[in-house]
Amino acid sequence: MTRPASVADIRKTFLDFFASKGHTVVASSPLVPGNDPTLMFTNSGMVQFKDVFLGTDKRPYVRAASVQACLRAGGKHNDLENVGYTARHHTFFEMLGNWSFGDYFKRESLKWAWELLTEVYKLPPERLLATVYAEDDEAYDIWTKEIGLPPERVIRIGDNKGGRYKSDNFWMMADTGPCGPCSEIFYDHGDHIPGGPPGSPDEDGDRFIEIWNNVFMQFNMDETGAVTPLPAPCVDTGMGLERLAAILQHVHSNYEIDIFDALIKAAGRETGTADLTNPSLKVIADHIRATAFLISDGVIPSNEGRGYVQRRIVRRAIRHGYKLGQKTPFFHKLVPDLVKMMGEAYPNMASQAQRITEVLKAEEERFYETLANGMEILDAQIGAAASVGVVSNFGTPTATVGGELAFKLHDTYGFPLDLTQDVCRERGVTVDEAGFHAAMEAQKAKGRAAGKFKMDKALEYTGAGNTFVGYDKLEAPAKVVALYLDGTAVAELKAGQQGVVVLDTTPFYAESGGQVGDEGVITSGSAKFAVGDTQKIKADVFGHHGAMEQGTLAVGDTVTASVNLALRAATVRNHSATHLMHKALREVLGSHVQQKGSLVNAERTRFDFAHNAPVTDAQIRQIEAKVNAEILANAAANAQVMDIESAQKTGAMMLFGEKYGETVRVLSIGSSKELCGGTHVKATGDIGLFKVVGESGVAAGVRRIEAVTGFNALTYLQEMESQVGFVQSFYQTTADKLEERLQRERAERAALEKEVAALKGKLASSQGDELMAQAVDVKGIKVLAAVLNGADAKTLRDTLDKLKDKLKTAAIVLAAVDGGKVQLAAGVTADSMGKVKAGELVNFVAQQVGGKGGGKPDMAMAGGTDAGGLPKALASVQGWVAERL
Repeated sequence: MTRPASVADIRKTFLDFFASKGHTVVASSPLVPGNDPTLMFTNSGMVQFKDVFLGTDKRPYVRAASVQACLRAGGKHNDLENVGYTARHHTFFEMLGNWSFGDYFKRESLKWAWELLTEVYKLPPERLLATVYAEDDEAYDIWTKEIGLPPERVIRIGDNKGGRYKSDNFWMMADTGPCGPCSEIFYDHGDHIPGGPPGSPDEDGDRFIEIWNNVFMQFNMDETGAVTPLPAPCVDTGMGLERLAAILQHVHSNYEIDIFDALIKAAGRETGTADLTNPSLKVIADHIRATAFLISDGVIPSNEGRGYVQRRIVRRAIRHGYKLGQKTPFFHKLVPDLVKMMGEAYPNMASQAQRITEVLKAEEERFYETLANGMEILDAQIGAAASVGVVSNFGTPTATVGGELAFKLHDTYGFPLDLTQDVCRERGVTVDEAGFHAAMEAQKAKGRAAGKFKMDKALEYTGAGNTFVGYDKLEAPAKVVALYLDGTAVAELKAGQQGVVVLDTTPFYAESGGQVGDEGVITSGSAKFAVGDTQKIKADVFGHHGAMEQGTLAVGDTVTASVNLALRAATVRNHSATHLMHKALREVLGSHVQQKGSLVNAERTRFDFAHNAPVTDAQIRQIEAKVNAEILANAAANAQVMDIESAQKTGAMMLFGEKYGETVRVLSIGSSKELCGGTHVKATGDIGLFKVVGESGVAAGVRRIEAVTGFNALTYLQEMESQVGFVQSFYQTTADKLEERLQRERAERAALEKEVAALKGKLASSQGDELMAQAVDVKGIKVLAAVLNGADAKTLRDTLDKLKDKLKTAAIVLAAVDGGKVQLAAGVTADSMGKVKAGELVNFVAQQVGGKGGGKPDMAMAGGTDAGGLPKALASVQGWVAERL
């Protein structure tokens, strides 16, 4: 093999090397971990193999290698603000890794690592050194006696993190479970770079850089911290592609490698920045990778969860463009440059280039709007307290803009701290920067707590997996192999107790892929266990959750397991229709439609998908027509079990958020072909009827469709027919004339409302003329504070404008009362705003009637809940104005 010249070459060389060592090359999994609530994002190569290490999943291979796309923008690995300002911080990065699942161990792992680095990548051996756990003599001897690394370049690292096995060189998946020592490989950049070797006081320097970590999972740690050997030790390794590329391409910073060189130049082009060393360009180059890959994996910017992290990354990139002087959308224009550099290695990302561009452009446009909103909020906060010389920090007077307020602007509205500081400097106001950073740290602490990986507390089951026969049978003989009461294994369950039953064979489908678990009964003689839900304990072990209604059930009993036929049939109809609907959605709306989640039960199917606009009535009718045409064709459904690679070659769609093993079921139903392990109809005609009953937005760029089938669809249509019949009777018309009748009714109502509004306006105008006589001259300004009976908000504003025109120089407050609630409007003429501001005036009055408000210096609105306090509040206006003149 020749020395790689590009990142693309480095990827290929790595995979080719381990393939030659008997490893199965596994594709990168999505950035969103499938069916794993413990992680927000895939942050290492081992995530897709976690269940294998935990013993809840099996693969047809014992050696694997991959190049995994990773994201670290939350939890303990997050340091987002450092990205672009250091040589090696990233949000998105690629991790090279090789794994052994109970096959080879330390000797092969370390020798192959050395062979790849020194013989294939041709790194100088004298530039490499290694660390081992202090007690791991086996790894130390392999390095020094078999590989030949000088003892002075193999460093033992002990418990350096405050406890037993708390070490940089002892890895733990969680507080308990698989763990073991690790051996890290470092590259020495040379004595001209500051920093010392690992374990030394100045190890944090940049001279010695970790490039590869070999983790040896050989123990299991219990709750007491004690470790026992695992029956089948495993290997998990990880090497940062960007770090390795920097070494092989003879540069010190990751941001100088070929991928980043191209993206930084593209960022300079789009921001008009000639200085390519500017840190902001590095931020933009890093963030286009993270955001594009997140969108390709279905994560749309939003205000919660993964979407919130996505939004922060996007807006941080745009903010850095703003700092470079770019005031219009530019970030989305980098997508073609990214596809050119990484599209071949990640075809899924490349195929969605247009979708990624559209989402980023929309988010950029939204950001510039929030930028304006941030300015308005900041102006209001400064202006509201200008009269007393302080700025409110959520109700606490202070001489500065409070840190929490500044952080809220940054975090909620995407308004960066530096802009807040610039605005405040112009007004002679300072910002509590320490308070801002304290609020930032508090959020990071929450993120770290939320991001810590904790293993689920699962039922302790060590037996064999059960045989699922529910694709073909809804009743089957079985044997009880385990029983649980309150999460603890027991020998029997008695009447009145709730628990979990595990059978050796079951027709019950366990919840998966959006389809709910089956209900039914398990019987044995007079014993009856009512199954209310079926959930997976492990990948191949189903737990039947429910209650003993009568008798006793014991481990070893022979039983009959019977699924509720009606519920299963209804669920099956809905699930099969979901596949047809998914295909119809893509045909009607576009190929960008991607599943974002689903729930299929006996009542209906709920399907969430990526799409930027509401689905119109006409489009819904198209979708319904397509699905019902498939149903009428009565095509047979067919499911085939095959390996994942063969399934992909058939063109079967893989659904977002699902985690697939190496063996999958390919479901062909009608013209739809998808990977699905759920239960389905025998032919499309079994669905009966399909009807969409709801369409809504659930998040930015995510829509939801709900639909019913079979008897539920019939019931829905009958109810609709009954409602239409009532409306026909109410309006005394027929169905064909109903639409015309309702439109005429609406037009008549609109005309009446317009007439009422005009009458109110005339009434208010006449009242306004009468109110002019109540205006009092206060030091040259006419001051008027009065009630305008029967006025709404619009009437108050219109009357206010007319009074300002007639009084010329004035400060006015008008009020209206409706059901105990107070509506206020304040206006100040242009020649008086230097001394009196409408926003301050209306807020002064509103506080006296149990409310608050504000607005512009010339006109402002407010509300209140204490109508009894209104006379006194209006009477105080003259004095308030006089104090300011």
